[in-house]
Amino acid sequence: MSHMLDTTLRNKASTTTEKGLGRARDILLAARALLASEGYAGLSMRRVAQDVGMSLSNVQHYYASKEQLLEALLLTTMDESQAKIDRIAVTMAGRPQIERFLSTVDMFLDEITDPVTHAIFFEIWALASRHPFASNLMGKMIGRERRAVYGLIRGLNPAIDDERCMERAVLIVAQIQGLMLFRLDRHARPEQYASVRASLHNVLLSLATVP
Repeated sequence: MSHMLDTTLRNKASTTTEKGLGRARDILLAARALLASEGYAGLSMRRVAQDVGMSLSNVQHYYASKEQLLEALLLTTMDESQAKIDRIAVTMAGRPQIERFLSTVDMFLDEITDPVTHAIFFEIWALASRHPFASNLMGKMIGRERRAVYGLIRGLNPAIDDERCMERAVLIVAQIQGLMLFRLDRHARPEQYASVRASLHNVLLSLATVP
């Protein structure tokens, strides 16, 4: 996460010092760990300040409220996912489009089965049903994923026009996101994970290619 935090945080004002970027990074890392372990109810600015060894007022200098902190955390998480998609595209340049698509599917599946990432996404999903700001952020994240998948499957079958291709992208993202409910653990139950991944490949290939 540190590399992406560096990249994202450098989009702040140019007057932000190197030390300031480091502190903002530490705050987000502490918030990430706290949100995963304690949930949104346990995520407090005071607790984050305690965990990074800063005063509450110093933390509020970087993130004025709990909502701003959560927004920064989720935006950073989205940037991380986009960077991984971009790296797959670069690494697999010249490979068949279907292989790039399935590699990206595997990346998404790895993301949602990582214990910390799973806990954060699960918490934000629940939060989105009660808080408009969280619902808006979740909408942005899902929108990014749909556009990414659309770009990966568009043209796999010329018989599927662009409108239906976007419909398929929506369904593909829904299939992947829905697997969060099953709490797959690729480390504790690798055989189950491999079996689900193979089944997911078959289902998503059908969605991407069958008219």
